[in-house]
Amino acid sequence: MAGPSHVPVLLDRVVALLAPALDHPGAVLVDCTLGLGGHSEAVLERLEHASVVGIDRDPAALEMAGQRLAAYGDRFRGVHAVYDEIPEVLDELGLDHVDAVLFDLGVSSMQLDVRERGFAYAEDAPLDMRMGSTGPTAADVLNTYSAAELTRVLRDYGEEKFARKIAEAVVRRRESEPFTTSAALVELLYAEIPAPARRTGGHPAKRTFQALRMEVNDELAVLRRAMPAAIEAIGVGGRVVVESYHSLEDRLVKQAFTAATRSEVPVDLPFVPEGSEPALRLVTRGSEKADAAEIEANPRAASVRLRAVERVRPTTTTTTGRGAAR
Repeated sequence: MAGPSHVPVLLDRVVALLAPALDHPGAVLVDCTLGLGGHSEAVLERLEHASVVGIDRDPAALEMAGQRLAAYGDRFRGVHAVYDEIPEVLDELGLDHVDAVLFDLGVSSMQLDVRERGFAYAEDAPLDMRMGSTGPTAADVLNTYSAAELTRVLRDYGEEKFARKIAEAVVRRRESEPFTTSAALVELLYAEIPAPARRTGGHPAKRTFQALRMEVNDELAVLRRAMPAAIEAIGVGGRVVVESYHSLEDRLVKQAFTAATRSEVPVDLPFVPEGSEPALRLVTRGSEKADAAEIEANPRAASVRLRAVERVRPTTTTTTGRGAAR
């Protein structure tokens, strides 16, 4: 089997956003979605002062990224964790703050490329979709969720217009034969999604597979916990940079960044008293997107939304003491 490939989205722009926070000796980046280490490698190669703590819940990703980044010695440390465990990871490493945190959300190229992981719908494979090695699989979701629960998952996470129709068909089909591999699910989707709808919006299985992956890995709940933890982890001058590929993910990131950069003084006050300024500022205006050339070279870039914030002053009160000025 050929090794998986990885083409980081908006790589140059991401490194440019991180660079101001990592331009001093001892600077630390937490790469919360290490994958195969493409973003981390670019940071280590281009920013000489930076070291990287790479987090991934997938042991296979950690092993491959570790091999890729071995040449950088102790400038890289890999940690097996889920990225909402940032506080625990930093405590374990003895760090009271870091200088930057990066998220490249969604499924990694490595997971898509390894057939046995069950993330891709282009070939028959076990319906797994776990980013780690524990917990329910996609097959478990299909074979145990009620029609109402499946409808919710497909509608909310996949934005699938035919969610109810597909869910009811799944429940009927599993009564005679449980779902085990992707081919049976893809066949069902072709049968249930009307032909005109199949001709637009990409592969008809795309939305259902995305929804199952997000449910299996509890991605939105993990992200909802991770964003405030990342914001709290950075010191003054530190930045949090996030690449999202799903509207619900981007909405959570936008809400977290808006809350962190909002002034607490009344809107009708003619000035902001000294010391009452927001602790963070937006670095990007809204969300940034990939240009046509990058999308043509890397189709995954089509849906990316890139946002960044920077801490400009210490938080006055924190529960852990992180976020204090360096």
